[in-house]
Amino acid sequence: MPQNYAKALELWHRAAELGSSDAYYNIGIAYDSGLGVERDEKKANHYYELAAIRGDPYARHNLGAYEARAGNMDRALKHWMIATKDGDSNSLQNIKDLYIVGNATKDDYEKALCCYELCVNVIKNDQRDKAAAILGNSYY
Repeated sequence: MPQNYAKALELWHRAAELGSSDAYYNIGIAYDSGLGVERDEKKANHYYELAAIRGDPYARHNLGAYEARAGNMDRALKHWMIATKDGDSNSLQNIKDLYIVGNATKDDYEKALCCYELCVNVIKNDQRDKAAAILGNSYY
């Protein structure tokens, strides 16, 4: 089927108006990558912020990446700590990398690791494990 980015954006905007954090995140991705719209980092970050406010850990991760690229390691660390608490393994890895190069403390990394493990243990259950085994992969 042909992809219709204009229709996708229209539907994501409607879903976002109804409060969908996923929709805000997807709009951010569209602006970040230039899918169906002209690439615009400021607009992408605006939509990531809206998604992050609503609890989307992947949007929060992307905001951390933006801050890291801008050299704002303290702000990047804060974004990634929040995303890690929500189970984002990429943010945990980024905090580890910050620790390795001296932009985060051992306490920062330990706290992030504990929060991540707590989140993973909360969502882990036998049914999820069985589904992951059937699908041949793990989601956490």
